[in-house]
Amino acid sequence: MIDSTQSSQLRVAIIGAGMSGILAAIKLREDGWQHVVIYEKAARIGGTWRDNSYPGLSCDVPAHAYTYSFAPNAEWSRHMAPGPEIQAYFERMVQQHDLAPCIRFNTEVTACEWRGGAWHLATSDGALQEADVVIAATGVLHHPKYPQIPGLHSFAGQCFHSARWDHGAEIEGQRVGVIGNGSTGAQLISALAGRAAHLSHFQRTAQWILPVENPVFTEAQKQALRDDPVLLKQAQASESYLAIVDHFTRAVIDAESPELAHLQQAVEENLERSIANPVLREKLRPPYRAACKRLIVSPDYYQAIQHPQVALLNEGIECVEPEGIRTRDGVLHPLDVLVLATGFHADRFVRDMNVVGQSGLKLNEVWAERPFAYLAMSVPGFPNFFMLNGPSGPVGNFSLIDVAEAQWNYIAQLLQPLRQGRYQQISVAQAAMNDYETARIAAARKTVWATGCNSWYLDAQGVPATWPWSYAHFREVMTTPNLAHFDCA
Repeated sequence: MIDSTQSSQLRVAIIGAGMSGILAAIKLREDGWQHVVIYEKAARIGGTWRDNSYPGLSCDVPAHAYTYSFAPNAEWSRHMAPGPEIQAYFERMVQQHDLAPCIRFNTEVTACEWRGGAWHLATSDGALQEADVVIAATGVLHHPKYPQIPGLHSFAGQCFHSARWDHGAEIEGQRVGVIGNGSTGAQLISALAGRAAHLSHFQRTAQWILPVENPVFTEAQKQALRDDPVLLKQAQASESYLAIVDHFTRAVIDAESPELAHLQQAVEENLERSIANPVLREKLRPPYRAACKRLIVSPDYYQAIQHPQVALLNEGIECVEPEGIRTRDGVLHPLDVLVLATGFHADRFVRDMNVVGQSGLKLNEVWAERPFAYLAMSVPGFPNFFMLNGPSGPVGNFSLIDVAEAQWNYIAQLLQPLRQGRYQQISVAQAAMNDYETARIAAARKTVWATGCNSWYLDAQGVPATWPWSYAHFREVMTTPNLAHFDCA
């Protein structure tokens, strides 16, 4: 139970040592919070950038924009940083801010129950912990999704999900198949073309590709950034990048916008210009509007798919056999290695953790129809439980670090009255939640994500589950909490 005599001793439990969890810990420590523990289910920090280590992994956000605002990095090697560099950046943040003593590795939180004015956490090692505040920084894409294909387990070669890459698998000189053509699939084809003896890309639905250059930063460019903190800060928040973010968000939130028409023209021109073979070009032409699915940003996928030892197969998969994949036209495609670039369960968030709020309220039951959270952070009946990058947050083609920092600014302000002993618990009020969700769903139906394609942006009812307003509006809303929208006791 929190009271004014204990306010300086509040215990905060952070679940997840990925980008958002590290951010929360750094900010809490900077603000003088003494009792902060991060529970991490794995043996290392990193989240997405730890779990994904496949060839060709990179961020599709410019590297300088994908850094904490307080920790710009002059050492990025390319315009879009490779995954290992991003993982190293977060490891460096943990070291520089001395967070290692706060982290409980190999400790998965399996249950989280509010009772007696505190959160009671059960962990995979059998221990029971208590906390006054829980910050759920579990991420969006961390439960791999395996395809339901007949015979998948009969495959005689090596088979693994892209987020569980087998670094012992031989690629050179092998017949490799990749199922899935989202961002991961596109990056894999670009990286493996020319390495595998034959590379088969199994495509269910074509994707629009936005061309982008990915130049190497020269040593002179990096040195200039090292020498000039102002220049480095400008690189981090460049006007050109912010303009792109603004243009893109105005495109996706209004399916009839001129910005979306401009985006459609750009991806169509990229397809026409890049693919010479008219048959292949039509195989690669999506039957939906640009950005209805998450836009693929790639400097070289179209070049890789035209490699003489690469085949695009869109006949549909009939089954997997020990020797390879049989497509619906009856052809068997022999394979030695099969990679499942089939994405993640984007609706899990803090689940499969069993979260129980006030009066035995179970989050799994509350979310039976769809996951929801006020401003992607708070759910009625779950006091002092805040999510970073939770349901309905912005997850477009821009920096989730920016999103998490804006959300943290908001959450930090909610924590202050708890810390000061003014309240013992805070959670969003049901009326505010209802108003937010009604407005969000109405706005979501006008976005490009609702124009007729199947994507991980859609919930089980077919409603886009992401932030449906402008990014500028998101940043404005994150500036100051309205306590009238919260139940404070």
